[in-house]
Amino acid sequence: MLIVMLMVLGLPLGGLYFFRIYENELVQQTERELISQSAVLSADFRQHVRNLHHEDSAYGKILPSLPPESDTYHPVIPVLSLVNPVQPPRPAAQPVQIPADELAQHIGEIMRPVIADTQRITLSGIRLLDMNGTVIAGNEDVGLSFADISEVRRALDGHYAGTIRQRLSDEPPPPLYSMSRGANIRVFVAFPVIEDRHLQGVIYVSRTPENILRHLFEVRKKVFVAFSILLGLVVSLVLLVSATISRPIRELIRQTERIKQGEQKLLESLKNPVTYEIAQLSESFASMSLALAERTDYIQRFATHVSHEFKTPLTSMQGALELLQDHPDTMPDGQRRRFIDNLLADTQRLKQLVNRLLELARADALEPSRQDSHVPAAIIALQSRYAERGLQLHYSNLPGTTLAIAPDALEIVLINLFENSLQHAADRVEITSGFHGNTLQLSLQDNGTGVSPANRNKIFIPFFTTRRNSGGTGLGLEITHSLLKAYGGRIELAESGQGALFVLSLPLSSRSKVF
Repeated sequence: MLIVMLMVLGLPLGGLYFFRIYENELVQQTERELISQSAVLSADFRQHVRNLHHEDSAYGKILPSLPPESDTYHPVIPVLSLVNPVQPPRPAAQPVQIPADELAQHIGEIMRPVIADTQRITLSGIRLLDMNGTVIAGNEDVGLSFADISEVRRALDGHYAGTIRQRLSDEPPPPLYSMSRGANIRVFVAFPVIEDRHLQGVIYVSRTPENILRHLFEVRKKVFVAFSILLGLVVSLVLLVSATISRPIRELIRQTERIKQGEQKLLESLKNPVTYEIAQLSESFASMSLALAERTDYIQRFATHVSHEFKTPLTSMQGALELLQDHPDTMPDGQRRRFIDNLLADTQRLKQLVNRLLELARADALEPSRQDSHVPAAIIALQSRYAERGLQLHYSNLPGTTLAIAPDALEIVLINLFENSLQHAADRVEITSGFHGNTLQLSLQDNGTGVSPANRNKIFIPFFTTRRNSGGTGLGLEITHSLLKAYGGRIELAESGQGALFVLSLPLSSRSKVF
């Protein structure tokens, strides 16, 4: 989008820049043409001097600062540019005290027809000046001096000079021409006539550059080609935007519509996202779709398990109550007490199941707090409680590193694992630790009956338990998993020769320190 916007911004700026460059090129083209005309007139002037000057001394004013002439080429390079300030209109010619040189006047008379014919073709203003800057030929100003004009003064010193001056016109330019500076300027060139380091005269010519709008109309076919190229560029930009932004977004919309209609389950990442941002958007949509699908599957499985767990004791309770209702007087007292005990046991199981479900719901919806905790403090707080119940906790050299998990969450995790060990006939738990990257690896090894190979892949499934008759709900490890996940940790069941070995990955706090 940045490239497209910069190109859109650059088109008008580029047009103005092209307009100015093209106008400047017309000025330099005019200067080159005036230089060519001056060079021809200068050669003609020198030839007349050779033919008419019969004295032994060289004709003209000596220029000692000029280097000796050679047979090599000496091209005159255009120097004018619209970047430089435009000079005021040309000053008027001034009267002279000393008349022009007679030979120069004679040459001026000879060249006058040539100048007139040239002007009719080139539309240039041409004046011949003698070695002192006095006009010797031209439509007007003959006999007057241009020696005080800056470009003429430089030419009288033996150097080529050119300048751009404001143009004076009796008629105002058309409004459309106001877009161009070329309609209001005139190019002046002063070309010295030099032979053998002697200044013989100056060719002073001027002309208004061709107007850019008129010139563009004359080359309208080329302008049409350029316009077609620009139009093609704009169309290419539109197609580029469509390909890089619109097409991938439309593909995402089509996938979401298919998911809405049930034709597709997961949103897939785009194969050709083109841009980095669209690729990120596609990956985010795909991740969100996968998370929602997993959450939906989890809720469906959870609902199935919950209905099953509630249905079993409710069915048992319903049967017992129906029997008690059907035989209120005939049922023996022992049998009646047994049914009532079963009802109380099922009620207690439902109560425990509801409590564990509430704990699991809180763990799933837990918003991580910024509280810190330490493993040694958590284990010391639980050690005496489980020692009374016959479970010894053995540990040594546990690091007091600060963990990024709330103390109550860490306590619930440890309690669930210790309760699991008690349910599987363990009387000892060995606790060791180690560091792995930015996590503390805490290993809990008990000496109980362990987990059979057939059940290793089932223990983290909600409601799976092998101790249902002794009050197990199958939610302890699921609660532990949810709590650790909320804080960026995890729990794994590792291989063990005896008992069960659980490995906790606990995230370290950014303020980690020894406790």
